[in-house]
Amino acid sequence: APLNTPVTEDKFGILTKKYRIPVPMLPGLPMVNHGNYIVRLGHFVAWLGEQAEALGVEVYPGYAAAEVLFHEDGSVKGIATNDVGIQKDGAPKASFERGLELHAKVTIFAEGCHGHLAKQLYKKYNLRENCQPQSYGIGLKELWTIDEKKWKPGRIEHTVGWPLDRHTYGGSFLYHLNEGEPLVALGFVVGLDYQNPYLNPFREFQRWKHHPSVQPTLEGGKRIAYGARALNEGGFQSIPKLTFPGGLLIGCSPGLMNVPKIKGTHTAMKSGILASEAIFSQLTKEDLQSKTRGLHVQEYEENLKKSWVWKELYSVRNIRPSCHTALGLYGGMLYTGVFYWILRGMEPWTLKHPGPDFAQLKPAKDCTPIEYPKPDGKISFDLLSSVALSGTNHEHDQPAHLTLKDDSVPVNKNLAIFDGPEQRFCPAGVYEYIPLETGEGSRLQINAQNCVHCKTCDIKDPSQNINWVVPEGGGGPAYNGM
Repeated sequence: APLNTPVTEDKFGILTKKYRIPVPMLPGLPMVNHGNYIVRLGHFVAWLGEQAEALGVEVYPGYAAAEVLFHEDGSVKGIATNDVGIQKDGAPKASFERGLELHAKVTIFAEGCHGHLAKQLYKKYNLRENCQPQSYGIGLKELWTIDEKKWKPGRIEHTVGWPLDRHTYGGSFLYHLNEGEPLVALGFVVGLDYQNPYLNPFREFQRWKHHPSVQPTLEGGKRIAYGARALNEGGFQSIPKLTFPGGLLIGCSPGLMNVPKIKGTHTAMKSGILASEAIFSQLTKEDLQSKTRGLHVQEYEENLKKSWVWKELYSVRNIRPSCHTALGLYGGMLYTGVFYWILRGMEPWTLKHPGPDFAQLKPAKDCTPIEYPKPDGKISFDLLSSVALSGTNHEHDQPAHLTLKDDSVPVNKNLAIFDGPEQRFCPAGVYEYIPLETGEGSRLQINAQNCVHCKTCDIKDPSQNINWVVPEGGGGPAYNGM
């Protein structure tokens, strides 16, 4: 396995505009990574794919699961991939190819954060009936090669604070990789329950790199990759029902991320192991009786609740919602110190999230516009040169995968009330408001070919008017080792 970088040191700090206040990393705090490895997930997943294929698993890269198929009794039958080689107007091209149908007794949905198929399953089976709305963050990331003298292989650094205000949840990471060249992975996460529609997560990230405690590491270095993805931040309170006739949810699809650790790969892998064990024991039962054509494997959820995954997520359940007091993020840090570090999450209450992220935006008239400095082209960069580094590509002449339920809403509501937040929250420059040729008013232009599949628009659109569907398989960012 590509495990090249054992963690050698953990650093945590609170940033003010000019200073960094170090926070001691006491054993037992969520951010302590002693004994872990810094892993490039892109490389690790490719390696896992090779192991799976060696065992006889069929992997279909370049195909996108576009719809859920159902039996007449309402249970899941499988999935279908989308047709490819279709023009924007719906007519077939010379390269037209029909989608595939894949049928199974049990279909495992492992789409990652805010999957478009999981969204349909939540509604059909009412899976979110007894949990709170999911909450999200947008994570932006870059890879850099840096000056060898500044390279500290195995060092992990996290910060909170500047440039975000105390009421905006977020923070940074900077990992020094040990892969034969002086490489660092750095990034910035902004909670998507932020209130000010003028906030621009990409530009906050670029501004953070100029902090006096961060910039020296990057000076003289070269940025070689850029990407972005939404992540689940709802934690324990937001986990839906995980099983339904013919299928189940694993990993970051239902949101099994440990939020204060900013880690979900370990819980995702364990949920996959538990799911496969439960399914296997059902399929090999000699007296297999099923009320529906698709098998309902309820043992999976029962076993997950008995595992360390449930215990771990329960213990940190209050850390993220504790940031919603008047003290904001600092209240959350105090809460963590008292109730998590001392009581290990055993307090007898469970705090609630304020509601869905899209409902948290305030009207633009009630907020102050944010002035962002211009990028210098050395440490900070503009959006389009960043998107170019993500290797994003979509076949230009294909049906739009960013769809609007109502074309009039962006201008009449989003622009009129919230000053068009989609032109700022998208980390790929997909949404632009363009002045009309008449000189009066604007229209929303969607540059779908820029899309890095982060799902932020589907989550944060205050009108919930944007619906992300899959483009042709193989389209999207070409991340290499991100």
